[in-house]
Amino acid sequence: MEYLAHIDGDREQSVKEHLQGTAELAEKFAAKFRKADWGYCCGMLHDIGKYSAEFQKKIKENLDIRVDHSTAGAKVCENLDGCYWLLTYCIAGHHAGLPDLGREGLPSSLLGRLKKRLCDYSAYEKEIEIPQITTPPIAMNPEKDPNFALSVFIRMLYSCLVDADFLDTEQFMNNGTVQRDSGESMDVLLEKLQNYTAKWLINRNDTTIDGRRSEILRNCLEMGKSSKGLFQLTVPTGGGKTVASLAFALQHAVENHMDRVIYVIPYTSIIEQNAQVFREILGSENVLENHSNVDYESSEEFKPMQLAAENWDKPVVVTTNVQFFESLYANKSSKCRKLHNIVNSVIIFDEAQMLPANYLKPCMAMIEELLQQYGTSIVLCTATQPALQQFLPEKYVARELCPRREEQFRFFERVTYQNIDTVTEEEMAEKLQQEWHALCIVNTRKRAQRLYEQLQGEGVYHLSTTMYPVHRKRVLAEIRERLDDKKGKKCIVISTSLVEAGVDLDFTSVYRELAGVDSIIQAAGRCNRNDKRGKEESIVRIFQWEDKERVSRQRQQIDTTKNLLAEGRDITALDNITEYFRRLYRIKGESLDIKKILDKFKDGNYQFATVAGEFNLIEENTVTVYINREPEAEALLQEILQQGLTKSRMRKAGQYCVSVRKKGEYEKRNMLFEEMRDAGMVEAVDLGAQDFYVLTQEEQYREDTGLKLEVELGGMMMF
Repeated sequence: MEYLAHIDGDREQSVKEHLQGTAELAEKFAAKFRKADWGYCCGMLHDIGKYSAEFQKKIKENLDIRVDHSTAGAKVCENLDGCYWLLTYCIAGHHAGLPDLGREGLPSSLLGRLKKRLCDYSAYEKEIEIPQITTPPIAMNPEKDPNFALSVFIRMLYSCLVDADFLDTEQFMNNGTVQRDSGESMDVLLEKLQNYTAKWLINRNDTTIDGRRSEILRNCLEMGKSSKGLFQLTVPTGGGKTVASLAFALQHAVENHMDRVIYVIPYTSIIEQNAQVFREILGSENVLENHSNVDYESSEEFKPMQLAAENWDKPVVVTTNVQFFESLYANKSSKCRKLHNIVNSVIIFDEAQMLPANYLKPCMAMIEELLQQYGTSIVLCTATQPALQQFLPEKYVARELCPRREEQFRFFERVTYQNIDTVTEEEMAEKLQQEWHALCIVNTRKRAQRLYEQLQGEGVYHLSTTMYPVHRKRVLAEIRERLDDKKGKKCIVISTSLVEAGVDLDFTSVYRELAGVDSIIQAAGRCNRNDKRGKEESIVRIFQWEDKERVSRQRQQIDTTKNLLAEGRDITALDNITEYFRRLYRIKGESLDIKKILDKFKDGNYQFATVAGEFNLIEENTVTVYINREPEAEALLQEILQQGLTKSRMRKAGQYCVSVRKKGEYEKRNMLFEEMRDAGMVEAVDLGAQDFYVLTQEEQYREDTGLKLEVELGGMMMF
């Protein structure tokens, strides 16, 4: 009997051919972290369940029946001596996802699967010999519980298996014609970078901004020749950290024979800017953007990029904190395929202070594993360096890439800070009326709308997430035009924190409501950004409202900053920035692992599926409401209603959506989705599994402030 794995028309692939092809690819992937034997064994055993007569009948007769072929290899591994049991998770989950260990009575758990009665698959013994595993799974540390490290090893091995399985199957089904393009080598990319920066590097005049940027760039290139490990690039705003960090990464990759550079960035707005810079330097075929705003599916032209996004098979990958860490804690094959391509990479965390506080301990535990076991180098890149060293073993001391760091910060000082204590909304409105080019950043959307109402007039603008993205971009373009206008038009902007990063605006004055130290310094980056004025003329005023408001999410950050200011500390000094983060992390304590993620890998009770469901870096208790007030929005809505909500259409729809908070513990005084729904302001559109709401009362959305943050109900005003 011939045992088949796949059939495509009159072409056939035998089970043995598929196992061999998958094993060789998995072996190659796992060799990157010195576990080639594990990858090969996993590949050879993953589909031995296809040797059952029942599976062969299903595939040869094209029957629509389920035959479990994934559990067989796991059962074989369970009964082998040594560490083969680690493969049981990978093989059992190579279609359904990595399971929880669970218990025998739970069918979806690993123990439940291993007790399942299967069709007879013993025919595999005639064709397949169980490969030997000769290396230990991880480098053991006698002083440390190995279970978390073993769980990461299982996930990495799983990545090797599922990517190899996909690729071998794809190769067969496409008869060897696949449009994959892995891009150019690191040597070629380094040469492109050197050509791009050659003129800059000549400048050694450290009395100029360009000279200082060149000094930082030269040092990053020199430090790139260092051995692998942990680095930090602490560069002031305007210091050219985007190109400097890329220069370090490419030099370091060439020096240490590394495979790719991965940029991990908190905001999609910064990603889009940085990725564009990288494409200009390195060529678009070498740079993969992978985040929620990118759509490679809409055109055949983007097919190679779509394929590369599946497993990050490009030399430079630009992604988000969400995509990066949620993939590393995922359990599904679609999210885990890429993980083995993180191995032997230079990983740059841009705006490192934005690593999610509620998941900081599991994020740092994963960073430690990537450093320890998987041949990566990590760069923490920011102007406000967080105190992350405490979460890593003492042997990992970050090497600084910025030369003469304190002096660079003094040189790039562009503003003067003033703490003006408490003000009323009326007093703030009066201050802003006296300004010509000023930005005022407040902590809540409600406050932004209220303050704007007191100021509205020629040259006054509002920006917040009550405005859908297309609307915000339009207003931002108008703001930039006024700020750049040679006639010097008035421009006063009331905004929430969304302008603090990735938005290139330059104001004479900035007012910032008391917030975290890093937020205040980010806000200051919008003042005298282009260094056209002296620092004495460019004032950043820190203030608090006289009437207190509930800002539960930011309370610990605000209180920590308030204490530092009360002690008379300069919150922009590097030591005090570090002290701010130390205190903040101490206050947060247990909430740095708010879901107790690390506990779910203790004592060998690995809970892969549970963790994948709970590890969500963005947990918004919100509903998105579609604002249908532009011709493009109406056309897209009709397309969605007639043809359904695909991933591509969902991305496009997001450009016309506003998030509205649902009722929760801290939202008792905010406008709630429930009130909007009860007032008939939104209408649910039935699209199957996904809720989709459309704003039905046009007057609830204003051109100047977006979605109104109040709802009138029976003569009462709900705030």
